[in-house]
Amino acid sequence: MPIPLQVTLRGLEPSETIDQLIRDRVSRLERFYERVVSCHVVVEAPTQHKHKGGSFRVSVKLTVPGAEIAIARDPGKNHGHEDFRVALRDAFSAAVRKLEDHARVRRGDVKTHAPARVPA
Repeated sequence: MPIPLQVTLRGLEPSETIDQLIRDRVSRLERFYERVVSCHVVVEAPTQHKHKGGSFRVSVKLTVPGAEIAIARDPGKNHGHEDFRVALRDAFSAAVRKLEDHARVRRGDVKTHAPARVPA
């Protein structure tokens, strides 16, 4: 079942290419956790500057039963994020890691420590 998707673009014009790249990445998420209820992707284009380019910011918000998983990739000094595809890849890689962590916790694969006993 396809994941319901909402895409918000800030500072750039909608295009079929951008839409298809995002949809491809979202469709891959089902391989890691099939119970994703919804996905909201926000792409912020860099501000136009005379002397140096800016970096794209991509954030992904996933809703799964019992939790919301939010990923916001701040490019910092990573010049690779001047390319939209690199910024998108990094954001969705982080989303996959968090989704896999969430799935492990839900399955009970992650050990939890018992609270420490306080001597009486």
